[in-house]
Amino acid sequence: MDFFTVPTLTFGVLYCLFVIEHGRRKILHFNVTEHPTGPWIVQQLREAFPESCPYRYAILDRDGKFGEEVTDLLTASGMKPRRISPASPWQKAYASYCTSLA
Repeated sequence: MDFFTVPTLTFGVLYCLFVIEHGRRKILHFNVTEHPTGPWIVQQLREAFPESCPYRYAILDRDGKFGEEVTDLLTASGMKPRRISPASPWQKAYASYCTSLA
């Protein structure tokens, strides 16, 4: 999961959260907000994984938006949150690829 930004015509910025399945590069969930917060991300993850989660890991970066409430929800869902190494965007190559298509 990751965020990318979209500039608007009124010089605002929208943040798009997307969750993809790593193996098949399938988009599982996405949504847009002006102000991403921890509770908003938690709600999006509840919508992305409404039932028993078949995934073992969640790969996310070290962005402060992915705080304790996000990792707690992922752990409670049965997933192990894995953070990428600092300053290593190549570790999320699929996310970079998806955002370049947007």
